This record gives sequence, C-alpha cells and structure tokens, in this order.
Amino acid sequence: MSAGDNVQAVIDGILSGDILGTFDTWYHDDVVMSENGADERVGKAACRVYEEQFVNNVEFHGAEVGRVVVDGDQSAVEWSLDFTPKGAERMVQKQVALQTWKDGKVIREDFYHG
Repeated sequence: MSAGDNVQAVIDGILSGDILGTFDTWYHDDVVMSENGADERVGKAACRVYEEQFVNNVEFHGAEVGRVVVDGDQSAVEWSLDFTPKGAERMVQKQVALQTWKDGKVIREDFYHG
C-alpha cells in the first residue's frame, strides 16, 4: 500500500468508529504520541491505555475529515470529532493529527487542538 492508502485506512477505521482496532492495526510498537506538543506517551502499550481511556469515557457520535496532506513518510489530517464526555455536554473538537510513518505504521503522532 502507498502512504496515502495507509493514511486513508486509518481515516476509514476511525470514521467507522473502530478507534481501538484501527490503533492496533496501524500504529507501530514504538509509537510516540502527544497532545499539543506536551504529555508524550511512549510505546504502543502506553499509548493504547490513553486511547482506551478516551474511548471508555465518551460516547462517540462520529467524525469528519477536512484537509489531508501526505508527503513521503509525513501526513497531516484535519479532524472534527463529535462526542459526549461522560458527565458533560456533547462537543465537537477540531484537531490536526501530524503523523510520521515507518514500516507502514504510525511511529509518531502529535495532536494539536484548542
């Protein structure tokens, strides 16, 4: 698969609501993830715990994708996520996910949101 195909597979998985399955399939064992350039999580196990906490503490209503840029092993995806956190009001979070790919999997992902 091309880098663009891989990025699209991640997008399709998330849009289908299979956030954890998509993570398991498309993220590298040595992945590093962060929020707004801080709070780095290192390794697939640590990153999956964070993803599980998100999935288990929200009702996910869906998502939309804006611009997608793929350049070699780098990609950027503009997201609009619609969810309701437990005990809170429904919200739409806009974010950009910057990804670095290695061996056909995401090795680094940084989320930027307000």
